[in-house]
Amino acid sequence: MTRTVLIAPDKFKGSLTAAEVAVALAAGLRSAGSDGSGTVHCELLPLADGGDGSVDAAVASGFCRHSVTVTGPTGQSVHATVAFDGVTAVVEVANTCGLAVLPGSALAPLDASSRGFGQAVRFALTLGPSRVVLALGGSSSTDGGMGMLTALGLEFLDNSGSLLEGTGRSLPRLHSVTGSLIPELDGVELILATDVHNPLHGPTGAAAVFGPQKGATPAEVSTLDAGLVHFASVLTDAGLADPGLAHHPGAGSAGGIGFACLLLGAEQVSGADYFLDLLDFDTRKDACDLVITGEGSIDEQTLAGKLPAAVARRSLGRPIVAVAGRSLLAREQWAEMSLTSVYALTDYTDRDSSKDPGLSAELLRFIGREIIEDVLGMARA
Repeated sequence: MTRTVLIAPDKFKGSLTAAEVAVALAAGLRSAGSDGSGTVHCELLPLADGGDGSVDAAVASGFCRHSVTVTGPTGQSVHATVAFDGVTAVVEVANTCGLAVLPGSALAPLDASSRGFGQAVRFALTLGPSRVVLALGGSSSTDGGMGMLTALGLEFLDNSGSLLEGTGRSLPRLHSVTGSLIPELDGVELILATDVHNPLHGPTGAAAVFGPQKGATPAEVSTLDAGLVHFASVLTDAGLADPGLAHHPGAGSAGGIGFACLLLGAEQVSGADYFLDLLDFDTRKDACDLVITGEGSIDEQTLAGKLPAAVARRSLGRPIVAVAGRSLLAREQWAEMSLTSVYALTDYTDRDSSKDPGLSAELLRFIGREIIEDVLGMARA
């Protein structure tokens, strides 16, 4: 008998990409069948939820990868990639101006810019897409999308008429807006893929909630938040943003890039569910006997709707297993996601696997063999 397993994980952040997680698990699963009890056929579907890895997930599902050089978050050149299938282009913040591409990982809360993301969007438009998916996770900036908008044709001036760079530091100095958005945006459907629901500013806004993760001190958080208030006010007065847009859930995603995307008319969707649809998850899981999902940490945030929860919700009717770098859920909480079982790397080693790709892959291969016996009821090779 052949058992078909769909391996549909997110990345293990800091350790393995979603594709690497899937490959390691598959290697362990495929070791079944030496006693004649059957074989395992693995379908690999690396996933993303609109954060880093979104382009890679699209490419793994059949999109073509296109390279582009953009201006990184602090001015250096970054070699980024865009995914395109002839209709839909996927552009992500993480590989253009995200935390992962900061030189030396040196945080720059006031000076990081989203300009590179806008340049990547502009490049994607040259491919002739009908739709552009804007994947916002992993940003390093808190500039309200000012940098992105400069790359798409707007010019931001201070009170002396000098051009401003699109950074958090520039926000309070903004006096007026000139220029116009590039015509290539006309007629293209923009999809804002995010599961962040924070407004642009205020106590639950981009600076207050996410600024400290990007290195902002309390004083810098206050400066950035005031700058975002001012930025939204100037754009509203200029007729570019609707009143109240700054308070829209999701406007604060990616340091306020969400606000700029909404200003462009982007349709906001759940990142997790959108990518599951984009990668044809439902069709692929219907042909499988078991679904394996996972991410670096399975915890309360996962229950709140992160990617593994979306996978589990859409996989009802078959066994669902989660694999994680660590699991902070009590066994009785598994049922909240309809999980058959949860396997965590921390249960198999005393070493820190979170920054050790080799160890993580080795443990995932072992866990794959465990799943063969525990869930599929097949002998290990």
